[in-house]
Amino acid sequence: MNRALMNWSGGKDSALALWQVQQSGQYQVETLLTTLNAANRRISMHGVPEALLDAQARRIGLPQTKLFLPEDSSMASYQEQMGLALAPLVETGITHAVFGDIFLDDLRQWRELQLARWALTAVFPLWQQSSLQLLETFWAAGFRTVVVSVNSQYLDASFCGRVLDRLFVSDLPPAVDPCGENGEFHTFVYQAPYFSEPIRFQTGETVEKHYTYQTDTGAEQRSTYYFTDLHLIGH
Repeated sequence: MNRALMNWSGGKDSALALWQVQQSGQYQVETLLTTLNAANRRISMHGVPEALLDAQARRIGLPQTKLFLPEDSSMASYQEQMGLALAPLVETGITHAVFGDIFLDDLRQWRELQLARWALTAVFPLWQQSSLQLLETFWAAGFRTVVVSVNSQYLDASFCGRVLDRLFVSDLPPAVDPCGENGEFHTFVYQAPYFSEPIRFQTGETVEKHYTYQTDTGAEQRSTYYFTDLHLIGH
């Protein structure tokens, strides 16, 4: 059986990818690798507090590998820090890295190119599957998830903090992917078939945050995201 790490965001795609590799019997996932904001100790892009990430790991029963990055981390710094995190895992005999990507070819190619530097093979269990069918599989397996961040370019703040169910999908604008694969929204999984028990939480306030970054052409671009805070109940 191939020894693997799971690139874990705490959201629905990584959660379903983990379930599918478990079902395949081809991989033994040995750790959850998660990138967090070093300043606020929240999952990158999702904004979920570290305590809820830890609650997921406890319920799955897997150890964690956490990569803490500055909010303004450059790509060179990211690659350096990722290498420091991956090197000891490779030394233990891990040969594969699992991702929850669905159809972004450029992202897949970038991941494969980067992993080759550490002699790791990327695995994409959800690749090229229908987003709607993936959600049906997700729900049927017993997963439940809440939307924790949305990109204002695609959705307004009212979508943040909602459970991702069929009503949520029916309310999405036609151009938005039902799985948010283009970065339209991100989620936090609070119930899964491999959790020892569901995660109890309360939703907090929804805040608006602005980010400025440079595109591949060097142009400056501004984006706005809404984040709904989650508070862990119990452990």
